[in-house]
Amino acid sequence: MVNEVKAKITYMELLKEDLIIIRLVPSTGMPHYKTGQFLTIGVPIPAEKKIVRRAYSIASHPENRDYFEFVIRWVRKPLPGRVTTELFYANVGDEVWLGEPTGAALQISEKLHDGRRDNRRIVCVGGGTGLAPFIAFAKHLHDTNDRREVVVLHGASYVDELSYRRLLTGLAEESEKRGVGEWNFKYNAAISRPKEFFNRSWNGHTGRVESFFTPNKKTGLSVLDEMVGEKITPENTMIYICGYQGTIDGVIDAVEDRGFVTEHDKNPDGSFSIKYESYG
Repeated sequence: MVNEVKAKITYMELLKEDLIIIRLVPSTGMPHYKTGQFLTIGVPIPAEKKIVRRAYSIASHPENRDYFEFVIRWVRKPLPGRVTTELFYANVGDEVWLGEPTGAALQISEKLHDGRRDNRRIVCVGGGTGLAPFIAFAKHLHDTNDRREVVVLHGASYVDELSYRRLLTGLAEESEKRGVGEWNFKYNAAISRPKEFFNRSWNGHTGRVESFFTPNKKTGLSVLDEMVGEKITPENTMIYICGYQGTIDGVIDAVEDRGFVTEHDKNPDGSFSIKYESYG
């Protein structure tokens, strides 16, 4: 049996015609949950006379007790998504159904395999709306005064798909002002279609988000290495990835030679340095 509660839409921000930020408030109050989890949103489909549900990563963090936030893309190809279509035609005040927060794949690792505290750099790699759990990461680590270095890398096809760009840029600027001893945060984004007309203003990194990990043939250093000031290794860095399987595979392939292994393929001693969650 599905354990659900009704939730009201309290905020909707259309980023572009097929990308939206939405906030939901459960009728029974905010449950406790962990950073990096997801939950299901259910909407009634009149033509089918039933509720259809889809899972979405939570972009808000547990310290926020006011609402759940999501960034959602409207699925239109090859067929319109039943849930996303209903959400894009919804209004503030409408109600949906919410499942319970769940999922451990992207929960932040606090301890190493041997029980010591995990103080490694946290590198978050989000492809498209796969950025959502890492917005929760950034806000949670910021609000809990975590001193670990945090790097958020986001990849999109178009500039206007870089959701939360202003927030993440602000967090990076705050890090520069306060000093890395207080808040150590870096952000970078990549556009995969730089020659498209709508990207004509972009002068940042180009390519897919996994290209941040590609080493320069002359120096052997990647863009990420240069960002953090050292070569990333499993000893100093933990990588979290969310997006399509191609993005996940691309990152894993890029760092495999450095000894990075996933939680699913641990080293003999139980250690690992990559967590991931695929949405397609």
